[in-house]
Amino acid sequence: MNRVCINSTRGAKKMKEEIIKLEHIGINVKYSLDYKEVVLFLHFSGGNLNMWEGIIPQFADKYSVIAPDFRGHGKSDKPLTGYHIDDMANDIYILLQRLNVDHCHIVGSSMGAEIGLSLAASHPELVKSLICEGALCNEFGEHGLFNGTEDEIEQNKEVQRAQLAERIERVFKTKDEYIEEEREEFVQEGLWNEYFLAYFENNLQQMKDGNFTYCYLNHVRTEYIHKYWDVKFEQYYEKVQCPVLFLPGEEEWEDEKIRKSLHTFASLLDIYEIERIEKSIHAYVWMQLPIAAGEVAKRFISKHAE
Repeated sequence: MNRVCINSTRGAKKMKEEIIKLEHIGINVKYSLDYKEVVLFLHFSGGNLNMWEGIIPQFADKYSVIAPDFRGHGKSDKPLTGYHIDDMANDIYILLQRLNVDHCHIVGSSMGAEIGLSLAASHPELVKSLICEGALCNEFGEHGLFNGTEDEIEQNKEVQRAQLAERIERVFKTKDEYIEEEREEFVQEGLWNEYFLAYFENNLQQMKDGNFTYCYLNHVRTEYIHKYWDVKFEQYYEKVQCPVLFLPGEEEWEDEKIRKSLHTFASLLDIYEIERIEKSIHAYVWMQLPIAAGEVAKRFISKHAE
């Protein structure tokens, strides 16, 4: 196994952070394997493993923990293709094999929930429980945010394609310039804390000219979204055998379409729970309200741990 070590002092004690080569791709991962029960933390689209810094310490004294950067994210490799959720789930499956993990619990945020769902559907023997803070509805169709005729759906996709094509990868002279810009916005919204800082500190990569740009490049975002449009989550939930906790954000729960699709997906499962965290914001809740979110996750996982 070809590994490149990266020193890491933040987060839980005794955790390693390194890039593990999986065939033709390197996946950056932070982990500790001190206990029998393993919890796998999967970040949201455009995120990085540092979003879990307020969550992992709540688990590290009882569980082994694994938090990767997906391909195209954080410090992991960013190949030109391979951004269907099934591709990224397969990366994680191979990673778990390399780490000799036979069973795990999954905590997934947004895209991380989608990838966790794919992993649970394709390898039901692997996943003991799944927390879905995401994968609550499809993009299009009967269980989607937009439902219309084929022509109407295609028109909607064309609008989104144009928006994706117009997105500019910004360049910053320093990381501090970027962080200060983000900090100002989050301070105004009353959200800024040390966990958002840890996340944004790791959201840029240095270019050859010394400047910085996003780790989440346009080609990654574009392929992921294009392939996400045709994903039908009901086809995955039908194959899931483990207990699932749905964790909708406040705005998601207030959206009738999302709430309806969530209940449809839940009806396909043998064991599920739905829990809401007051004032929670989709994807950001793990940094916004780490104590509350961590307690909910620990409580659910403890029910299904040996």
